[in-house]
Amino acid sequence: MSTTPYDLGTEKIGRLLARYAIPAIIAMASMSLYNIIDSVFIGHAEGGGSMALAGLAIAMPLMNISAAFGSMVGIGTAALISINLGEGKRERTFHVLGNQVMLNVLVGGALTALSLLFLDDILVLFGASGQTLPPAREFMQVIFIGITVNHLFWGLGEVMRASGYPQRAMAIMLLTVALTCAFNALFLFVLEWGVRGSALATVAAQMVGLGVEIIHFSSPKSFLHFRRGIFRMRRSIVSGIVSIGVAPFLVNFCASIVVVFVNRALAANGGDLFSGGYGVMNRVVMLFIMICAGFNQGMQPIVGFNYGARNFGRVVAALRMTILWAVGVMTVAFLAGELIPERIAWLFVKRDDPYADELIRISAQAMRIVMLLFPIIGFQVVTSSFFQYIGKARKAIVLSMTRQMLFLVPLLLVLPRSMGAMGVWVSFPIADAVATLLAAVLLWRQLREFRRVV
Repeated sequence: MSTTPYDLGTEKIGRLLARYAIPAIIAMASMSLYNIIDSVFIGHAEGGGSMALAGLAIAMPLMNISAAFGSMVGIGTAALISINLGEGKRERTFHVLGNQVMLNVLVGGALTALSLLFLDDILVLFGASGQTLPPAREFMQVIFIGITVNHLFWGLGEVMRASGYPQRAMAIMLLTVALTCAFNALFLFVLEWGVRGSALATVAAQMVGLGVEIIHFSSPKSFLHFRRGIFRMRRSIVSGIVSIGVAPFLVNFCASIVVVFVNRALAANGGDLFSGGYGVMNRVVMLFIMICAGFNQGMQPIVGFNYGARNFGRVVAALRMTILWAVGVMTVAFLAGELIPERIAWLFVKRDDPYADELIRISAQAMRIVMLLFPIIGFQVVTSSFFQYIGKARKAIVLSMTRQMLFLVPLLLVLPRSMGAMGVWVSFPIADAVATLLAAVLLWRQLREFRRVV
C-alpha cells in the first residue's frame, strides 16, 4: 500500500512508525541475511569450510567500504527528499532522485576500476594469508564487477521508502533474498562454482531487484519518477546529498577499518581460525544491528519531514518510540549471545570440518563478550542516525567517528598486547559504554534546543 508523504505530518506517530519501520526492518534484516546466506552456503559447500569462511571475513571490510559509498548516496538522498517534502519543495525532489542515479553510476564505476586493479594488495593489507587470499579474491572480484548494480539497488530502495512505498521496497528486498538463496544453491551445490558462485548469486539477485525498481520509477504514476532533465548534476543537490550522507559513510568506513584492525590483531594472537570466528560473530551481530537500522529507516521520513516543517513535538515523539523499540531488539541480541552462542555458530560450520569444534568455541566466546552491553547499543545506534536525519551532519559524524576510531581502535591496539585474543573481544563493550554516554550528552543538548525553539 502506498501513502502520500504528506501524511507524515498528521497521522499518529505509532501508526506511521509501524507502516514505515516494519517493511524497513524486513528489508534491512534481509540485507544482513545476504552475508549470512553467503557464509552458510560457503561453510557447507565443497571447496568451502573454515578457511573459506576466514577468507570471507578478511574480504568483508573491503565489501563494506564499497557499500559505504552506496550508503552515503542512498541515505543522503532519502533524507534530503524527506526534508524537501517537509519544506514543500516537491519539484526539487525529482532532481534529487536524478542526481542520486548519476552519483551511483559514477562512484560505482570508479570503485570497480580501482579495486580490481589493486585487489590482492588490499586483501593482504587487510590480513589475508596464503590460505585465505584465494577465496577472498574469488569472492571480491565478482562483487566489484557488480558494485554499481549494488549501489543503485540499495539507493533506489531508500528513495522508494522515503517517497511513500515502504511495502513495495520490502517486497523487492524479499524477492532478492529468495533469489539469493536459490542462486546460491544452484551455483554452489549443482554447478559447484565455489566461492565465486556465491558472490555471483548475490549480484544476480540484485540485478533482478534493480530491474523491478527501475520499472517502479519509470512509471508516471509513482509519487517520484524518472523524467527528462533530472539527470543533470547540480552542485547544490550533490553537496546536500554528500553532507547528509557522509555520516553513514563514516559509520560503514570506520566499521570496516575496525574489522581490519580486528583481523590483524587476531592474526597476531590466534591465527586464521580466530578471524573465522570473528566473521561468524560479526554476521550475527550485524543481523540485529540491521534490524535497528530498519527502525531508523522507519523513523527517517517521519523525522525528516516534521523537522523540515518545524514540528518538533512529532520529531521527539518518533525518536522516543524508535529508541524503545531498538533497545528491546538489542536486549534480545544480548540474550541470544549469552545463552545460545554455540547453537548459533553451528549454523555456519560443516560437522565434518576438522576445525569445527575450535571454530565453534572461538565464535561462542566472541559472542558472549562482544554482545555484553548490547541493551544500551540500541540507544546509541538510533541517536547517531537521528542527527543525520535532521541534517546535523557534524554531530552524526562525531558519534560515528568516536565509537569506532577514538574509542575502539586504541583499545584494539593496546589490550591484545597483554590479553591476546581476549583483548580484542573486551575492547568492544568498553567502547560501546563510552560511546553511549557521549550520545546521551549530545541528544540531551539537542532536545533542550528543541524546547527553546518551541
